[in-house]
Amino acid sequence: MIKDFRRLRPVVSRWFSLRHWRSQLAFWCGGLLVGLVAVAVAKLADGAQLIFDAGLKLAWWMPLIVTPAGFAISAYVARRWFPGSQGSGIPQVIAAAEIVRHHPRALDRLVSLRILIGKSALLLFGLLTGASIGREGPTVQIGAIIMRLTGRMGRIAGNESALLLAGGAAGVAAAFNTPLAGIVFAIEELGRSFEQRTSGTVILAVMLAGVASLGLLGDYTYFGHSTAVLMPIPDLYAVIVCGIGGGLLGGAYSRGLIYGLKHMGKAFGGWIGRRPVVFAAICGLLLAILGVVAGHDIFGTGYGRARLLLQGVESPFHEFGVLKLAATLLSTVSGVPGGIFAPSLATGAGIGAELHWLLPVAPLATMALLGMVGYFSGVVQSPLTAFVIVMEMTNSHGMVIPLIATSVLAYSVSRLVCARPLYHSLSQSFVKQERDSRIEAKAEAV
Repeated sequence: MIKDFRRLRPVVSRWFSLRHWRSQLAFWCGGLLVGLVAVAVAKLADGAQLIFDAGLKLAWWMPLIVTPAGFAISAYVARRWFPGSQGSGIPQVIAAAEIVRHHPRALDRLVSLRILIGKSALLLFGLLTGASIGREGPTVQIGAIIMRLTGRMGRIAGNESALLLAGGAAGVAAAFNTPLAGIVFAIEELGRSFEQRTSGTVILAVMLAGVASLGLLGDYTYFGHSTAVLMPIPDLYAVIVCGIGGGLLGGAYSRGLIYGLKHMGKAFGGWIGRRPVVFAAICGLLLAILGVVAGHDIFGTGYGRARLLLQGVESPFHEFGVLKLAATLLSTVSGVPGGIFAPSLATGAGIGAELHWLLPVAPLATMALLGMVGYFSGVVQSPLTAFVIVMEMTNSHGMVIPLIATSVLAYSVSRLVCARPLYHSLSQSFVKQERDSRIEAKAEAV
């Protein structure tokens, strides 16, 4: 009995430890704060896009001036005052989780309060000027920053990478109101070398962020309720068509983006590397021309058009998916801070609609839904995350098997086009930058 008591003594002392409960309280507050901030970012982002849409109604030519100027300003501010805020935000979190194991002091360049402020402000500014970006990737980085800061305040001891993963997963859960997708995203995408002891941290953070989101926004689905159904045998061709088509285009987008960001600075004799702000303005001008000529739906997240396609409403122009892909690519390579989650989902819905127009093997709503999961899986190469997030966002529980089949098929096809996952490939540039800066610091010290 005495031996049993000795075994229980550490457990009992932990439960009565003020330090333990202070850490737990800080962590709980961090999870709730991620949810609150995610909701605030979502509301402000929607408002910024509404302002841009209102400007379009007043003057159709407005993007030709506002968008190039906005891209140039955003690229300059990000490079000058907020380096590390460019792009999605997910590669930064992956890189931070890798760097923290060896050089924890270097995290301030990727996940700090300064980055949180810059990322949030530039995200809203980008949507205000018509960039084809989403708020979900930035919310992942913001969530990781919040969890890291609350961990410091609560003096949470242990694996800091677990806090980063938990904050990132909570950001996804709160941004889309998809708690299950947040957990799967952390396991499959943020932490491909996921450790078992991290699972409880992630799940609790996701749950608390989800509670905050549900309390403020209610129980809603991001893209509404999809009426898509798949009939036996004949409509199964839709899975093959959308899986192969989405995988090919998603893999091509990822490969093009990885190659472009890696070699873009050397293009045209190094001109782009020397004039990044001018290049951003050119990207903004090309996007504005596409939007003015082809349709205003390609600006912003594309949420409105994607929701209509999932409800079976035809697009006024059949090229929405391809043009949205081009708009998102231009926005990303320009260096404007913003994610590709929502734009990729909208692109996928458009591609599904285009495949329906070319090969009408299933109803429009069904093809749009399968195109969404197929293209998204092809881009991020995380088939479980793609399936779960689309299912939760559209409440399409009756389409579980077709969604899984399309996602896995698209992933397999995408791997043939682009061998390395997008986010992890992009994260290595941040790891390399940190490695190079350490080498330079050592050289200067010597």
